[in-house]
Amino acid sequence: QVQLVESGGGLVQAGDSLRLSCAASGRTFSSYTMGWFRQAPGKEREFVAFIRRSGGSTYYADSVKRRFTISRDNAKNLVYLQMNRLKPEDTAVYYCAADQGDFGFPRTVRDYDYWGQGTQVTVSS
Repeated sequence: QVQLVESGGGLVQAGDSLRLSCAASGRTFSSYTMGWFRQAPGKEREFVAFIRRSGGSTYYADSVKRRFTISRDNAKNLVYLQMNRLKPEDTAVYYCAADQGDFGFPRTVRDYDYWGQGTQVTVSS
């Protein structure tokens, strides 16, 4: 089992950058595919990005491609989401999630086994 705690959210202006962090407990962090999701008010939780166990492969939602970068540090049990050129439509609660598998393309909520509590990102225009 793994516990996840996100941090780094805040209020920024359009065009700014922000880096989210997700700290994971446990000694098996490197065995999980890690993902980021977000949920805006009144909307369903949506996929943002995932990164494979080794960090060698990543995948992004079209809406964030070339603006966001997911990375991980397995030695520190951390996963990051670097967000550049933020837009007001990026406003949401951002969640970190862990998937025990390492295959396929885990892009739905059901693909993930563990979740953090979320961190709020607000982008003003």
